[in-house]
Amino acid sequence: MTDVCGSNDPEDKVNCDEALAEIYLLLDKECSAAHEAELRKHLDRCPPCLEEYGIDEQLKQLLHRKCGGEHAPEDLKERLRASIRKTVESRGGLTIERTEISIERE
Repeated sequence: MTDVCGSNDPEDKVNCDEALAEIYLLLDKECSAAHEAELRKHLDRCPPCLEEYGIDEQLKQLLHRKCGGEHAPEDLKERLRASIRKTVESRGGLTIERTEISIERE
């Protein structure tokens, strides 16, 4: 599959749009091990997608450091779940049946 982003490997089963739409699923460990492996394989072969993954990972870490001790209200969590579902569906053409958010303290 040829991507405008940078991965020109014909064995790459994930395209850039799908990889970018699912970055947070990967960061939150919410995809299957097999799909995670495919996404990571794409990121290894596509520098622009890897850069976006790194930016999103840093953003998530910053939010955790600044907001890690507080619990989000349930209505905010539900709005976030709905927004994530909508984004993943529109960018990746996927349907999400269930989304869970958990906060872990280190």
